[in-house]
Amino acid sequence: MNEEVQAEPSVSVDKLAEAYIKIRDAKDMLTGKYKAECAEMDAQMDVLEGAMLDTCKQLNADSIRTQHGTVIRSIKSKYWTGDWDSMYQFIREHDAFGLLEKRLHQTNMKEFLSENPDSFPMGMNVENSYTIVVRRAKGN
Repeated sequence: MNEEVQAEPSVSVDKLAEAYIKIRDAKDMLTGKYKAECAEMDAQMDVLEGAMLDTCKQLNADSIRTQHGTVIRSIKSKYWTGDWDSMYQFIREHDAFGLLEKRLHQTNMKEFLSENPDSFPMGMNVENSYTIVVRRAKGN
């Protein structure tokens, strides 16, 4: 089985890496600017949200209709545990596995499989793909 060797690309890999790094740097600069501007806007929105919450509290209102929009006050709940052993026991006792999210911790699964190559869970899928990492040359 002979593999045909393709001609070298018309652009050197060095030039490709140089262009890649320039684009990545420009993207990082834009992302930083975007994040800074968004953080400023988020802070301003937090102040406005606080004022609207105060108004709703003072008026004992869950919604206020205005010319520009309706302000709605609602309760957002977050749940967590500081005792996973007790939580797992609770979930088993109540057959409440729906309280857990269905996802795998990628790093831990990779580590488990590398340490236990003969143990592969039934129904699990794996997708491997090549990626490229470009590191800046020293001094650049």
